[in-house]
Amino acid sequence: MTEYRSTAEAIVQSLIGHGVDTVFAIPGVQTYPLFDAIARSAGAISVIGARHEQSVAYMAFGYAQATGRTGVYSVVPGPGFLNASAALISAYGASAPVLCITGEIPSRFIGKGLGHLHELPDQLATMRSLTKWAAMIEHPAQASELTARALYHARSGRPRPAAIAVPWDVLAAAAPAVEVPPVPVRPPSPDPEAVVRAAALLAGAKNPMIMVGSGARGAAREVGELARMLQAPVVSFRGGRGVVDDDDPYGFTCAEGFERWAGTDVLVGIGSRLELTWYRWPDPPAGLRVVLIDIDPKQAARLEPDVAVVADAREATSALVRELAADPARPDRAAEFRDLKERKAREIRDLGASLEYLEAIRAALPADGFFVEEICQVGFASYVGFPVHQPRQFVTCGHQGTLGFGYPTALGVKAAFPERAVVSVAGDGGFMFGIGELATAVQYDLPVIAVVFNNNAYGNVLLDQIRLFEGRELGARLRNPDFAAVAEAFGAAGYRARDPGELAAALTKALAEDRPAVIEVKTELGGSASPWKYVMPASRKAS
Repeated sequence: MTEYRSTAEAIVQSLIGHGVDTVFAIPGVQTYPLFDAIARSAGAISVIGARHEQSVAYMAFGYAQATGRTGVYSVVPGPGFLNASAALISAYGASAPVLCITGEIPSRFIGKGLGHLHELPDQLATMRSLTKWAAMIEHPAQASELTARALYHARSGRPRPAAIAVPWDVLAAAAPAVEVPPVPVRPPSPDPEAVVRAAALLAGAKNPMIMVGSGARGAAREVGELARMLQAPVVSFRGGRGVVDDDDPYGFTCAEGFERWAGTDVLVGIGSRLELTWYRWPDPPAGLRVVLIDIDPKQAARLEPDVAVVADAREATSALVRELAADPARPDRAAEFRDLKERKAREIRDLGASLEYLEAIRAALPADGFFVEEICQVGFASYVGFPVHQPRQFVTCGHQGTLGFGYPTALGVKAAFPERAVVSVAGDGGFMFGIGELATAVQYDLPVIAVVFNNNAYGNVLLDQIRLFEGRELGARLRNPDFAAVAEAFGAAGYRARDPGELAAALTKALAEDRPAVIEVKTELGGSASPWKYVMPASRKAS
């Protein structure tokens, strides 16, 4: 007897077959059958809701950032999809595998512009502009295949978001069941000739530097081997934090790396857009040669390296290590690098309270805990002043700089790793973007600790207005609630801290209680050095 399966059922079975265990979602009338199919899946998939579509997408983003697996979310079409789009482009920019499952207006109305509920002019075209791959399921017979293809595209090559849309009427329609198993992801193997050319460049390098991004997070051991073989610092900015432990003499922040930039003769980029070199730092040293290891072939055209190795970071770095193995051992520079890092640590003390608060968080956060940054002064200072020990433990939105992403993203991290501590930092302005998700944290028992630095302003904007426009300011000063009291009203714990010592005590207590918490820290605008002088030092490109 032929088994019939609805489109919704086929999507759910495909998700289960691909190992998806959580869907972050806000149900709506166009997606009801999907949630009914999940409800009938015998608990194979958990659904975590939220109070805004943007938040469920950020939660999927956080899940993906923390695990490396695909984070899945579902929203209604039109305004629901658009509300979630900021998180979608954050995932695109940060190379995170995320799958969006959205609805669509009924098939017979698509493209007619009649103003059907949640109609978006050419939603599929909009989806394709924000994702690596997108498709619309037009018949239940396509459901398994297109879901499998979406999940494949999200995680293959350079991971990035994918999306599928299903018309309202198609989602409940049924057809003979078709099983499409997961498509194996087979990254390209490194070209042996390219590896030989890369090794030849490095053989004569006197002051090589390695720069890592999120694409190197699966190659931590190999990157460490290469660093010691070359006696080269490994510099990270955001996504590559923790690939080499910041406590290791070869693990450099962007501020520490800049100290060696002028003397660098060969740069090895591994899974990195090399943003520091073309935007954050001054022009490259004369005669600089560049080796790029990246799974995305487009990066070779964009960055124009001298040698490009298009391959998985782990496999390519391992091949490069093998190729260099016969070279003479280089003099050990660990002591030299430690001295440089210690000098820089003394220099960045002018970050003042921001650095002291970060030190308090680092001291309280367990070694396997996650730190989720935000678009705020403390978040920017964390690029240079928060030690990271393992890949994926520093969660960032990457180059999109999406204000307000932090707290809902942290909830997704916690959903992925409920047994590990998660601390989110934010300014008062950014935290208010997602403050309603305190209800989500309490409802689903996601004990993230949110540290909110409150200066009653969009601080970066206000400081820029004062500095650049003779003190004329508009729209940057804020009137805020009592954040600790708001947390308690939601059923979370609320704390207040006036200095780093009180923050450390509050963090210790909140971690021990293991419940959702907000720690409000009242701060003054300005008063210490800007972290930007370390993130973008002396660059004419800052203007």
